[in-house]
Amino acid sequence: MVSAIRIAVAIVAAACTLTAVAADNPALGDGERVLETFAVGDNVVVRALRVDESKNTLWVGTSTGVHEVDIKTSTPRNTFTREHGLANEYVFAVNIDSDGYTWFGTNAGGASRYKDGKWKTYFPMHGLADYWVYAFANDRKGGLWIGTWAGVNYVDLKSGKFTTYFKELVNEWVYGIDVDAQGRVWFGTEGGVSMFDGKAWKAWTHNDGLGGPNPSGLAASPNTGLGTRSRHNLAVQMGSESSYNPSYVFSMLAAPDGMIWAGTWGGGAARFDGKAWANFTTKDGLAGNIVYAIASDSKGVLWFGTNNGVSRYDGKTWRSLGLKDGLLGKDAYALAVAANGDMWVGTMRGVARIGLGK
Repeated sequence: MVSAIRIAVAIVAAACTLTAVAADNPALGDGERVLETFAVGDNVVVRALRVDESKNTLWVGTSTGVHEVDIKTSTPRNTFTREHGLANEYVFAVNIDSDGYTWFGTNAGGASRYKDGKWKTYFPMHGLADYWVYAFANDRKGGLWIGTWAGVNYVDLKSGKFTTYFKELVNEWVYGIDVDAQGRVWFGTEGGVSMFDGKAWKAWTHNDGLGGPNPSGLAASPNTGLGTRSRHNLAVQMGSESSYNPSYVFSMLAAPDGMIWAGTWGGGAARFDGKAWANFTTKDGLAGNIVYAIASDSKGVLWFGTNNGVSRYDGKTWRSLGLKDGLLGKDAYALAVAANGDMWVGTMRGVARIGLGK
């Protein structure tokens, strides 16, 4: 059964359709497959996903606004753009803080906070490090970390105080943040990984083992994070060819087993055990060597969103899904795990729900 819902989005008016995928899609792992897809427009990119379990909601951050989707019915509840209070339509990060506010990190528009129909936007004049916001993470004390293109902020939600860290990081462009069980904060940047334990900072780059080798001889990317804003961009290709920048980290995950994972640009997925980095690439079974997103499901199984689909890793076996299996786009930019164990994957054109199906 196919149902169509019209969603008005600033800049692009797109038909948003929820479609049940054919049951003969190949299974992944123990029966996981693409169960349905949620389209947001042919030229629209889904860059961020977040599940709010308290409301059974999936937030879908796109390049033309943000959708709030009812997980139970798979239908949109709301769509927000600048007309409604969102700082900018291009949303790169979504987070639910300890007070139940939903935060949206935007491209050049700052950070917006939303709850019960009320909006508040934060700019550098309010203490935000930069207008470009790409990552969030909650700490164990109820505070909020915000990753930007000019360092990171720590926000004390009780006082509203913003603290900025810039020189302490290995690189100022921050794309991924996570907090481990010990309360240490891990930052994925364009120049490597930084860690803050509350007192001291430490960093790792490709020279320390972060990111796999370059056996295909891909061209080195000029995006080093050390240049000017005028030539700085998020493109992972040089012309029609993929490029290589293994110290450039798109995503971070502090896994339940204590391992730290980093998704790199061309160097695959890197795993840190506290002493050394081990790298996993297409040679090992990963779908693609550019890793945009990493997530862990309720069973501790790891999922990787790459430039060539999604991979599932249970610690022994790698399995992958791509366009032929029902994904709407080749590049899997965002991942989110629902309470029932389903995995949501954000790509160009929309979102796919992966789960156990008949």
